[in-house]
Amino acid sequence: MKTKGVAFVLGVMSLGVAGLVQAETISAAGGTAIYPVLSKWAETYQQKTGTMVNYQAIGSGGGIAQIKAKTVAFANSDMPLKPEYLNKDHLVQFPAVIIGITPVVNVPGIKPGELTFNGTVLTGIYLGKIKKWNDAAIADLNKGVKLPDMNITVVHRSDGSGTTFNFTNYLAKVSPEWKQRVGDNTAVSWPVGVGGKGNAGVAAYVQRIPGAIGYVEYAYAKENHMAYGKMINAAGKVVAPDLATFQAAAANADFTKVEDFYMILTNQPGAQSWPISAATYILMRQDVDKTVNAGVLKFARWFLTAPQAQAEARSLDYVPLPKTTVTQIEAYWKRNLGQ
Repeated sequence: MKTKGVAFVLGVMSLGVAGLVQAETISAAGGTAIYPVLSKWAETYQQKTGTMVNYQAIGSGGGIAQIKAKTVAFANSDMPLKPEYLNKDHLVQFPAVIIGITPVVNVPGIKPGELTFNGTVLTGIYLGKIKKWNDAAIADLNKGVKLPDMNITVVHRSDGSGTTFNFTNYLAKVSPEWKQRVGDNTAVSWPVGVGGKGNAGVAAYVQRIPGAIGYVEYAYAKENHMAYGKMINAAGKVVAPDLATFQAAAANADFTKVEDFYMILTNQPGAQSWPISAATYILMRQDVDKTVNAGVLKFARWFLTAPQAQAEARSLDYVPLPKTTVTQIEAYWKRNLGQ
């Protein structure tokens, strides 16, 4: 994906805590899944307020490391941190939007939405057990689709990634073998495949390698006109990745029942639910000057509530949070950040 807009400056920044918000600039780092919408928000926000958001799209693992090191004002992660880890490092977290992660392929003759996958087939591919596109397991799910006798090249993330966490979490839920052999985390020991950095790196590899399969946040598949796959969800229904199916999965997200908004949304019930959905989180520190957090919260309040920001999210197939959740987030800020 091409990076756009003057509102985002990529690259490593080493800033002391006092320099996290200076000259109407907010420093930030983290996941690449949120980048398409966050970059749009930052561009609009700068036009409206003059404040620039300098965001390093380095992956969720990198964002977590930088917020722990106090080198950014906020971080982003598609993997929520457990409350005990937040408390240990004086961090808070809250969801920003709901995202959808989708398989993408580069198979001759296959168009977007033409292939269907289930958890068993995806696991078999990523374990290296299903090696050809015309394998019987794929053919059984895709009757009438002409599948070539072509080797499958598996593409995964090479960096610490919340997208990887949610993808592997889904595979671990549907496959006991995956759970035991590989597990779920921001980085795992992949049985097979080649690694790309960021969602953009995975998308680029898949586009370049005939026979490739990867997984990306849906905005990357959409913007790059990639052949995405449909999925059979927990209810046994075939669903396509789009705003409606992400919203169906998000409907199960009752954040009132969890601490620090810690919730995993993969493999949710419901006939319309997209099975690899996730909340993506903003991480902030409690132990910095209040002026640092004030600038971040002003930006966050805008993108969580402004009609223009919500419309921009929907246009890219991100699911905005309902007003009830936003109210809960604002109360959380008062309790934990004092503003």
